[in-house]
Amino acid sequence: MASLQSVLADGWSPGPRPSRDPGGARASLERGHVQTVPVGYISSCFANKSGTPRQPGICTSSRASLQLRASVFNNPEHALAGLDQYSHVWLIFLFHKNGHVSYKAKVKPPRLNGQRVGVYSTRSPHRPNALGLTLARLEGIAGDTLHLSGVDLIAGTPVLDIKPYIPEYDSPLTRLNVEPRFQQMDSSGTLDAFNTIEEEPGEGEHVSSSQISAKELSGSASGSEVTGASELSKMLAEVKDYLQQGELFAERRPADRAVITGSEPGQDVPSRVSYGPEAYGRIAAWIRDPPVGSLGVRFTPAAEQELAEFGPPESTDTGRPRFQFLRGPEDAAAAIRALLAADPRSVYRRTRCPDRLFFFTLDTADITCWFGDGFAEVLRVRPACVTLDAAVTPAPPQ
Repeated sequence: MASLQSVLADGWSPGPRPSRDPGGARASLERGHVQTVPVGYISSCFANKSGTPRQPGICTSSRASLQLRASVFNNPEHALAGLDQYSHVWLIFLFHKNGHVSYKAKVKPPRLNGQRVGVYSTRSPHRPNALGLTLARLEGIAGDTLHLSGVDLIAGTPVLDIKPYIPEYDSPLTRLNVEPRFQQMDSSGTLDAFNTIEEEPGEGEHVSSSQISAKELSGSASGSEVTGASELSKMLAEVKDYLQQGELFAERRPADRAVITGSEPGQDVPSRVSYGPEAYGRIAAWIRDPPVGSLGVRFTPAAEQELAEFGPPESTDTGRPRFQFLRGPEDAAAAIRALLAADPRSVYRRTRCPDRLFFFTLDTADITCWFGDGFAEVLRVRPACVTLDAAVTPAPPQ
């Protein structure tokens, strides 16, 4: 991934269209030469790092757009065909504002308040290959542009790839597929499906193995067929007894038993075994209960009045400021509350100079606030001096 390091160290500049020679590209990859080209750049309500949420989903009101570069695809909109069938997308991007390319094996996540952990147990931007992964809600697609919400990316972020979010594959807690041929386990732990034999498709009836006998088949089958049916009946009976005695399940530990919830007797059960949330949902304790807690957020009357002066993006009133991404003052207030509740300050600002004013830009508004004991208070909301369009760099090549 040396090319990624050079991208960050020297500054990425739009280059020629990537080669379409599959043979040469494959040989280059096999030799370890990785070439990456951004497919587009984020236009976001966050102009810079200060005040930007550190994880997706913290600020669901945040909004952004991503336009695919025409230099990557002749018809960018064709690459997005079918993506509108998904509610969320994964974005793989570059941390292009790290400021330096150095990294360490241990880092200090802000939510740990100074404690060190291994870099690969965090999502720190300072890593050997400064790649980021974020999950965004797909609000819609217009031609070659994705409209997103719940983002944690600043304007100008290079996006390397887009993938649909599929819960059945990406979320272990939802890895449950149902196949109709399996039936509900009864209270003794046996499968009712082993008690039935399906007839020819379309007949819709099941015959119990205990009802099959050579005598019943003798009228329409030869002697060899009767013998085979009799042996099959005996074998199924043995399997049934084996399961009913619980010998199969007795060899398994209690923790290994499948957890099946929300099903009534006779309903289908998942064909893939689920062992419950505790088996898939293990995360570091400091994620669930971080040393840095959530803050209460309040606005001064003056700040509320200033925020109310902003209009929605479609406003035609030239005498008042308007947002570029956020839908209006209420949307902006919700975003500000979410951002400040998560305490966007660095560990240094939080511990060494907690009484200083904190400034950040949200969409087209400059926010001034201060932090007290367990709360943050918004003091001013003024129109931003720099537009978000100017923050999106570099410009696509001509």
